[in-house]
Amino acid sequence: MHAEPGNRAAETRKRLARILGGRGQVYMAPSLLSADFSRLGEEADDAKKAGADLLHVDCMDGHFAPNLTIGPCVVEALRRVSDLPLDVHLMIADPGKYLDLFLDAGSDLVSFHVEAVGDARPLLDRIAERGAVPALALSPDTPADRVRPYLDRIGMVLVMSVYPGFGGQSFMDSVLPKIERIREWVGPEFLVEVDGGIGPGTVGRARAAGANVLVAGSAVFGQPDRAAAIRALLAGAARAGGRMKGG
Repeated sequence: MHAEPGNRAAETRKRLARILGGRGQVYMAPSLLSADFSRLGEEADDAKKAGADLLHVDCMDGHFAPNLTIGPCVVEALRRVSDLPLDVHLMIADPGKYLDLFLDAGSDLVSFHVEAVGDARPLLDRIAERGAVPALALSPDTPADRVRPYLDRIGMVLVMSVYPGFGGQSFMDSVLPKIERIREWVGPEFLVEVDGGIGPGTVGRARAAGANVLVAGSAVFGQPDRAAAIRALLAGAARAGGRMKGG
C-alpha cells in the first residue's frame, strides 16, 4: 500500500534533509562524466574537498542516450570510497529493469527520464520505498507539463540543458522558460537541477531561472583548481539569486 500524497511529500523532505542537511541553498553537483576514470575514487575525494555537495553520476545505456558510461558496479565502488550523496541520473531506455541494481549499489537520489516510461508512478514509488529520493528528468525538447502530475511523488526535477549523450555541449537557453515554470509550481525550496553546459558564463542564467542544483562537468573537473572553480560558480549563482524567478 502506497503512502498518501501528503505523507509521500513529507517523507521525501525528510530524506532530502538527511542527505543535504547543513548545506546551502544552492548545491553543486560535479559530474563524474568529466572526471579521470582511471582514478575515480581520488576524483570523488577531490570534488568533496573542493566543496561539492553531491556527486552527479551519469548512467547511459547506448539506447536512450548515444553513449555508454557508468553502471551499478561503478556506483557501488563510489559508495565505498565517498560519503557524498550520489545523485544518479539514469539515461536509459528501460529504467525499471535496472533500477534495483542502482538502488542496491547505494544511490541517494535517482532520476530517470519521463520520456522513457509511460506512467512514472510505479518506479517513483519503488525508489521511495527503498529509501532513496525519487526524481524525474526532462530532455531539452520535453515540456515541463510532463512532470507536473508527479510533483507530489518526487524530491527533484532535473532539466537537461543539453541533449543526453556526451559532455562538452553548449548550454541551451531555450530551457530557461521551462525551469522558470517548474519553479513557479514548486516554490523556493524544492530542488530543480540543471544539467548541461553549466560554467561561469551560464550559471547565472540558470540560477536566475530558478535552478538550485547545478551540475558541472568540465567546469569543475577540467580545471586545475577545482575549489576555485566551484567558488566561482557559486559566486555567479549568488549574484543571480536575487533575480530568481518564483523564489
